[in-house]
Amino acid sequence: MTELEGGASAPEPVERDVMEYDVVTVGAGPAGLAFAIRLKQLNPDISVCVIEKASTVGAQILSGAVIEPAPLDALLPGWRDSPPPICVPAGEDEFWHLSKDGGRKFPIVPPGMRNHGNFIVSLGALCAWLAPQAEALGVEIYPGFAAAETLHADDGTVLGVRIGDMGVAKDGSHKPGYTPGIDIRAKVTVLAEGARGHLTKRLVKRFALDADSDPQAYSIGIKELWQLPEGRVVPGKIVHTLGWPADNATYAGSFLYHLENNQVALGYVSGLDYHDPDYRPWEAFQQWKNHPLMKPLLEGGTILSAGARAIASGGWQSLPKVEMPGALLIGDSAGLLNVPKIKGTHQAIRSGMLAAEHLAAGAALNPAGFDARLRGSEVMAELRQVRNIKPGFKKGMWFGLLNGAWETLVKGASPWTLKVTADWSSLDRLGEHEQPKRDYVQRDLAPRDRLQAVYFAATEHDEDQPVHLQVLDPQICVTRCTEEYGNPCTRFCPAAVYEIVDDAAGKRLQINAANCVHCKTCDIKDPYEIINWVTPEGGSGPNYQNL
Repeated sequence: MTELEGGASAPEPVERDVMEYDVVTVGAGPAGLAFAIRLKQLNPDISVCVIEKASTVGAQILSGAVIEPAPLDALLPGWRDSPPPICVPAGEDEFWHLSKDGGRKFPIVPPGMRNHGNFIVSLGALCAWLAPQAEALGVEIYPGFAAAETLHADDGTVLGVRIGDMGVAKDGSHKPGYTPGIDIRAKVTVLAEGARGHLTKRLVKRFALDADSDPQAYSIGIKELWQLPEGRVVPGKIVHTLGWPADNATYAGSFLYHLENNQVALGYVSGLDYHDPDYRPWEAFQQWKNHPLMKPLLEGGTILSAGARAIASGGWQSLPKVEMPGALLIGDSAGLLNVPKIKGTHQAIRSGMLAAEHLAAGAALNPAGFDARLRGSEVMAELRQVRNIKPGFKKGMWFGLLNGAWETLVKGASPWTLKVTADWSSLDRLGEHEQPKRDYVQRDLAPRDRLQAVYFAATEHDEDQPVHLQVLDPQICVTRCTEEYGNPCTRFCPAAVYEIVDDAAGKRLQINAANCVHCKTCDIKDPYEIINWVTPEGGSGPNYQNL
């Protein structure tokens, strides 16, 4: 074995334990768990291991989330008899366009946003509920183990993953209690890391999996869970808005889901293809909360949990090849979210089941052919039908709505396919265009700032560990980036990780890595592509409660 780009297999100065399985799955989200469950259902003799970087399964899972139940019905037919702890049947749908002082409710809810028959869930709680179902079938699940590298044979074939070392100091030295990460070798490695997984990113580059697709595009979703006074919540009610506080050139909108027990889940999604270098996704969310239609609902309530994550939103055009020698991609690692529906969980479960069925059908557990199988499935048929809706918003909100209505009417049968471009390339330089007027209001609702929001994410990182946010050329940050963009990393990060400080040591970039909530926005939106997010020590990061 040899060490190759993005992988590890060269001789090491430390001795590592080795575990061997038929299949190793990276990520205990809905795709990874659905895959493991289905594979064991089809062939109980296949050994399956799932590793998860979070301290517990579900602790770093964040989503809307309204789910379509059909794939879950197929995976676990009796699940409705003992549902996950947060599972509220969808009720009334509302869709609003907001102005600063009011709003107008659309008389018709777009078809993709009609939720009759769906369920409002906590995706984190759903995954924590799915994990025992997998373990009952013989799947081994290891939370707190972060896959740091992929293992490769001499010909490049993926042979498994290496777990990151524990007990490494910030300067790279070994602390007392240092434990080298184990090597997990497998016939097939399944990447189910979610959006912008760092191993997925490396493998896409190594195997040129995106050579025939558009770049992947992303949004950032910022979410909070609130406890409200008695009598305000209508369980099952679902509200979506667009318009204020975003300008018409920025793709953005909100969700508000009424749960049981006087709780609501609310959030704001901003497309990372925005142009304005001064745009602040976290601040836009806080402004929306203080809108006259939202503030009365939340006043007097308390935040229970908060967080943020990237959402893969490139869709059909951006799907990379999902197979390579020894490995395959499923769920958000492949980018299967249906943007107009604002739903990806059903797609994640579908893709996981499909991957399991593909591997179980052959005696050799060979990923070859999975790409064609996925592209010929209902997963891709669904994405193709809506492929032009999100890119249509690049020409503004009103054009996007009209284009979306057309594409819905013709069910995606337009003879054209709109292009998707990389988010990092969309940012305007300072002064290049007139900045939109931010018609913002004085806000009173918690949290008061991003640092307080980090508290509600319960994020934890040992500060004496290598910084997992690698800036390849920090000098650019205090020279070109300051002049050309005004350091947008200090604004687009929802956790105030990046600061430009000017002290006795001079002007420099300060990285507050302990604040990081693992949303990956910096890895996506940095206009110079010099920020590289890698996984920190296993168990580090946010510990979300029911997001």
